[in-house]
Amino acid sequence: MSQRQPSAGAVGWTMFAGIMLIMIGFFHALAGLTGILKDEFYAVTPNYILKFDATTWGWIHLIGGVIVVLAGFGVFKGAVWARTVGVIIAVISALVSFAWIPVYPIWGIIVIAIDVAVIWALTAHGRDITMTQ
Repeated sequence: MSQRQPSAGAVGWTMFAGIMLIMIGFFHALAGLTGILKDEFYAVTPNYILKFDATTWGWIHLIGGVIVVLAGFGVFKGAVWARTVGVIIAVISALVSFAWIPVYPIWGIIVIAIDVAVIWALTAHGRDITMTQ
């Protein structure tokens, strides 16, 4: 039986996913701290289905951001659980960012795009990083 060699591109995409998870986590945490410390910074749309104030959104983003950062570091270890958590967290991050669009539209759309790239990289190429270790 022949051992499949890891693709350098696949490993690169998985590294990209881990780095992006860490960056997304820091972005969410920063947005969260802003909402907690200076809740008047964000303009909240009055007729939106998820009627949270900026401080509540701040806590959601801060806690979620810390979890995303931890998942990003876990991806570098190559564990299946870390990739699974990374995909789940990226999906949740995208959903939270979608809900965040009325508050901060450009930011929400950018994070959604990065989340989609992370999900693709972890699901299509995630196992290749374990072959290099």
